[in-house]
Amino acid sequence: MSRLAEFEELRDTEDFFDFFGIEYDARLVYVKRFHIMKKYSEMLEKAKNATFESEEKQFDYYRFALLSVYKSFESGYAPSAAEVWAMFDKPSGCLSCFSAANCSDKEGVSDGVHACTSQTRLSFD
Repeated sequence: MSRLAEFEELRDTEDFFDFFGIEYDARLVYVKRFHIMKKYSEMLEKAKNATFESEEKQFDYYRFALLSVYKSFESGYAPSAAEVWAMFDKPSGCLSCFSAANCSDKEGVSDGVHACTSQTRLSFD
């Protein structure tokens, strides 16, 4: 399996840190995982159309982006209430899709909010 294919299979926040060999505070990641991954996916989205010299340079950017986001939370960054509520107002794709606009598996849930159908769903039946 290629490194890119391995990366695309990652789902849990901790798996991303392990993939890049980044040490992390498990408690911080547990508490802030949603916000960390949201900011990380935004950084990956910005680089989506970038041309990298090599796959190694691409993964250097991916690693740097995750480390940068993590360090900002480790230093005490906390999203404002406006940022948190804005996350619920915008459609968001799964991390594999990086954004709802590019998500081929999205479906409308309610009031303009979307969910990626390729994500595991919880069922309480």
